[in-house]
Amino acid sequence: MKKLALLLPLALTSLLPFASQALTSEAQSTADYAVKTYEGAMLGSLTKLVSYKTVTQEGYTPDTNPEFIGFKRELSQLSQKLGLDYSDHGYVILIGLGNSEKKLGVITHGDVQPANPELWPRDPFQLDDVSEPGKLIGRGTEDDKGAIVTAMYAMKSIKDRGLKLNRRIELMVYLAEETNWDPLRAFLQDYTPADINITIDAEYPVVTAEKGWSKISLVIPPQTDSAKSNKARLTVFSGGYFSSQVPQQARAELNGVSDELQMALKAHAGTHPGMRYRFESEGERFTIFADGKAAHSSAPEDGVNAVTHLAELLSIYEWPKTQAALTQKFIHEMVGLGIHAEQFGEIAYRDSFMGPMTLAPTVISQTHTGTKVMMNLRRPVGKSPELLDKQAMAALDTWQHKHETVLKDIDTYWGKPMVMDDAPHLETLLEVFSHFTGIKDPKPVAIGGSTNSKLFPNALSFGPTMPGVEYTGHTEYEFMTHKQFMLNLKMYTAAFIELAAERSSNSI
Repeated sequence: MKKLALLLPLALTSLLPFASQALTSEAQSTADYAVKTYEGAMLGSLTKLVSYKTVTQEGYTPDTNPEFIGFKRELSQLSQKLGLDYSDHGYVILIGLGNSEKKLGVITHGDVQPANPELWPRDPFQLDDVSEPGKLIGRGTEDDKGAIVTAMYAMKSIKDRGLKLNRRIELMVYLAEETNWDPLRAFLQDYTPADINITIDAEYPVVTAEKGWSKISLVIPPQTDSAKSNKARLTVFSGGYFSSQVPQQARAELNGVSDELQMALKAHAGTHPGMRYRFESEGERFTIFADGKAAHSSAPEDGVNAVTHLAELLSIYEWPKTQAALTQKFIHEMVGLGIHAEQFGEIAYRDSFMGPMTLAPTVISQTHTGTKVMMNLRRPVGKSPELLDKQAMAALDTWQHKHETVLKDIDTYWGKPMVMDDAPHLETLLEVFSHFTGIKDPKPVAIGGSTNSKLFPNALSFGPTMPGVEYTGHTEYEFMTHKQFMLNLKMYTAAFIELAAERSSNSI
């Protein structure tokens, strides 16, 4: 679909309830009031929310996990303090302002991805505004606890100003967005969502298309390692932390590596921009630690994948057929250093608006029973799941035949891309963004990420990240700038007013 196809025709726009028009004076003045009045309080609230380690744990629910229980309690107390209504539905928290039957839905989430504390300057679950002045560093600051705080104080500012609402503003905080959407789907069976929704879990100006979250996973089986071989052997190849993060770290262990081969590996390592390698020798064992740059797997171009680079580094030598060596070959031959599935048979394709499909190996976990390989893909419109599955299996069959091996536990999933090109509040959100940023004639964008907006009618993503700015939500150094935090407060306050408040004839 062409990018221009996602813009509403002028004739249609003029008939919509939220047709493009100048912002009201109430929107501007209340946005200014919000920042002037609540800047300090917002920082305090964000500090408290970040402190809860709301990482999903197997065997626990939001009602049994102490971290989630504490997080809910904090949201309840903050809602009461701000004069907002609060209701707890297990996996879903609803925080609202107003009593109208018509609603403006604001969709976000309170669970976060894991964080490796070794890769952070300070505790990732303690808000850090000291290490780098101007940055609010901590897990959840950008994804999505910062957005929760912003939305709540925007609602409080609207309440303070006594603005009349013709739509109830209802913030939905889901507590398993990063791991499991089934509880949300179950909740929506008995809950009537708003007819217009904003998801605050992506980027500006307005997201109207999202790729489908997809995966290919498999297991490299154990191999018979000939101990009589005099050749150097690759015994361990692993890396990655969780499935939606471009891995920052990877590791390889080798035995019997000659001094000459060690020197060759070290020399080749210098040809990898953005990578750092550390080499350790202990007796017959030679270990390589690879350190790249983590990124959200929906934007692999923002990262430097330690797994793929380590596989390429090791490709200068023909290793005997071990489990680790087969894994290294699979990554190097099927993925390489590309990010668009260029080497994975015929599955690569692109859409003119949504862009190309991306593929990133994210977790390589080696055990004695086999090496689990997890690859995260983000697919645009243009190919059916059936065709992608056929092409993926053909590529895997070819590779297995070449290496005379049988991959185990092959599993694929092809998520559905979303295109929302006729939402009635598109032009209003674009106008709010343009007004507060000074960016003229902003256009809708497509992203590789996959948000809960797919489950709601007329759902458009609006922030919290600026266009062209690297998203840090799934990295090992997540942050939001203080400046952006305040700008988001202005834009969310204004957007809520423009979409939910009775419109005044006095506009700016």
